[in-house]
Amino acid sequence: MNDNIIENNTICDCEVIHDEIVDMVRENFLDDMTIYDLADFFKVFGDSTRVKILTALDKSEMCVCDLAVLLNMTKSAVSHQLKSLRTAKLVTSRRDGKNIFYSLADDHVKDIIEKGLEHINEK
Repeated sequence: MNDNIIENNTICDCEVIHDEIVDMVRENFLDDMTIYDLADFFKVFGDSTRVKILTALDKSEMCVCDLAVLLNMTKSAVSHQLKSLRTAKLVTSRRDGKNIFYSLADDHVKDIIEKGLEHINEK
């Protein structure tokens, strides 16, 4: 067996320098499923069209037609992106007659957008 394999079966070529820090972080570390879910959540923000939709909905609720005009896209393309955003629970919808209006699901989504903007605008 390779001497570089440690208890959790990962390969590491260094020794622990700060045991107490590693132990503390390990005790509070997220489980793998939560890590995967979080990574999938952030993947949704990896598409510029979805980010455009989210920033538009941050200003006002909108229907698919209005979003399509704003973004110079087809209704089908916008609907496809909205489906991903609904699946990720980032947007919600309400029906008003024949129209369906979309909005951010909650203030957490608004906070994520604002924190992201704050981070990229740091100087």
